[in-house]
Amino acid sequence: MRKRIYAIISDEETDYAPSLVYNAIMMGLILLSLLPLCFKHEIPAFVTMERCITAVFMVDYLLRWACADLNANGDKMAFFFYPFTPMALVDLLSMVPTFLHVSRVLRLSRLARLMRVLRAVKLVHHSRSVQLVLRVLKREKEALLAVLMLAVGYVFISALLIFNVEPATFDTFFDALYWAVISLSTIGYGDIYATTTAGQVISMISALMGIAVVALPSGIITAGFVEELHNDEVAEDLEEELDTFDIH
Repeated sequence: MRKRIYAIISDEETDYAPSLVYNAIMMGLILLSLLPLCFKHEIPAFVTMERCITAVFMVDYLLRWACADLNANGDKMAFFFYPFTPMALVDLLSMVPTFLHVSRVLRLSRLARLMRVLRAVKLVHHSRSVQLVLRVLKREKEALLAVLMLAVGYVFISALLIFNVEPATFDTFFDALYWAVISLSTIGYGDIYATTTAGQVISMISALMGIAVVALPSGIITAGFVEELHNDEVAEDLEEELDTFDIH
């Protein structure tokens, strides 16, 4: 019985119909639970909906806890460690807002609303697309980290340059850092900008560097996606061949 439940709530079997239906329902409920955050005032219908959805989330949490050993290759200690895993903590915290509302802890209402945003992270459980993205980021973490360090280093250097070139424009070094990040990302809000020729030259160089820095992780992630999809196709083909071999 537990193995069948685990097959439904997990994503190991990509073509298992009950699992696909379960994940689709859970994703729909997660998105529906975020709907009240689009309104400033509390709507009674949303309160009832919130309690019902939280009850489903609680059942999902308990089912995952009950099948924790199956996800850990039979290790019985998984029952103890599961509540402390990152996704289990997210699941638990995402249910807290409902209990705060029930207990009428009004002072924490704003915090409760913010904690509901954590439910978006629950999509990792149920969306294979999100899991694909996470696998790609994990695989390419060294290359992405190198690009991040390059961006951080350039932001710091350009902030130092602009802060010393235009001390009258930038009151604090934090203002210079803010300008450097906005310039490097090529957003350019226009609330803080260089006024001297030297400062404008630095701004142009920073914007051009921003194009390169943004393009680097895009290429890395795209290549990772292509490789991951290719690996999935190879794995599916191999599984089909093994099934055919078993039949014969």
